[in-house]
Amino acid sequence: MTRQPTLARRAEELIDSAVVATAPVAGGDISTATKLRLSNGTTALMKTLNGAPDDFFPTEAAGLRWLGEVSDGVRVPEVLAVEHDCLIIAWVETGRGGADDAADLGQRLARTHLAGATSYGGEVDGYIGRLPLPNGAAPTWAEFYATRRLLPYAKLAHDRGAMTDTESASIDTLVGRLSGLLPEESPARLHGDLWNGNVLWGQEGQVTLIDPAAYGGHREVDLAMLALFGLPHLPRVMEAYEEVSPLADDWEDRLGLHQLFPLLVHACLFGGGYGARAAATAARYC
Repeated sequence: MTRQPTLARRAEELIDSAVVATAPVAGGDISTATKLRLSNGTTALMKTLNGAPDDFFPTEAAGLRWLGEVSDGVRVPEVLAVEHDCLIIAWVETGRGGADDAADLGQRLARTHLAGATSYGGEVDGYIGRLPLPNGAAPTWAEFYATRRLLPYAKLAHDRGAMTDTESASIDTLVGRLSGLLPEESPARLHGDLWNGNVLWGQEGQVTLIDPAAYGGHREVDLAMLALFGLPHLPRVMEAYEEVSPLADDWEDRLGLHQLFPLLVHACLFGGGYGARAAATAARYC
């Protein structure tokens, strides 16, 4: 590890430790990630993003803290410092996860969901990737999912040329049926962006979740995203989840409904075939 003076000085302004060395961390799709070795013997991760909105990193930090309030829930990194231009969190040393680790994750995720939220949505809007994430409250999950998750991103995908008129219309058609397709539950405390890349299989079974887009929503959203992008030992995760908090009947049949949101987000961000895939998924429920 070498030492990037500008980053090191900025970190030292925010945390009570000198930065001995820094090293770039590969894999971040949005922010620049830097590993910090501190004089107190610990290691941290610093995230920066040129031109980030002033609330970008504070919103992520608030999500980590909200998830971390559940003492027996999912593990998240400790927030060491946050400002408009950066976020510093405790470093997570990764290892190889096994079935027992997956079971622990499933149970912890269930307990986090059960901790709940005051409403569907959140106190403030957030971000999903680089995109704004509207979190204004709605009285039912069907209404929230339609007006805060499906319609805004279908429109944006269409505006960006990632969905045709016909593909976009399939989302509109589905929205009119959502109230009869989605069971109502009390709002769960969601990670909100729970794909495989945000699950770190830490050493000694310490599975840790990172990069949340946290809000109050239907718990099947987190589970659908895990299934969409794949997770090692997912059947064991789900088995352990249901030991703590059984899911409503036919939840597996609704996975596609709740996978529409991340598919539309990917259509907005990456284009390609995600818009067509979202439309085909919506058509299955119409």
